[in-house]
Amino acid sequence: MDISDVILKEFKEKMRLGNAEDANLKRILSASVANLKRSCGDYDMNTNESFKELVFERSRYAYNDALEFFNDNFLSEINSLAIDKALEEIVLDDETTTTTTTTTT
Repeated sequence: MDISDVILKEFKEKMRLGNAEDANLKRILSASVANLKRSCGDYDMNTNESFKELVFERSRYAYNDALEFFNDNFLSEINSLAIDKALEEIVLDDETTTTTTTTTT
């Protein structure tokens, strides 16, 4: 995923980091987005604050070489986003089925 300069700036402000590591931070953020999309579903961190915060937290753990602790410490947040995405897809599937059923009768 391409990390925007706005997202990078927000992360650097949260972490109190300067400009010397921009390429590394973008790589870390991009890896976090990809990993969390596999676990939580296809969220957009530009529009979903909970997902963005989770990406920032995973990136913080990666930056501080403590990534092995992230999943245990944030399991409830990961599961919540995954459940929300699954429920959203069920509702969308149900609406599609209802619309199809309604139009064919």
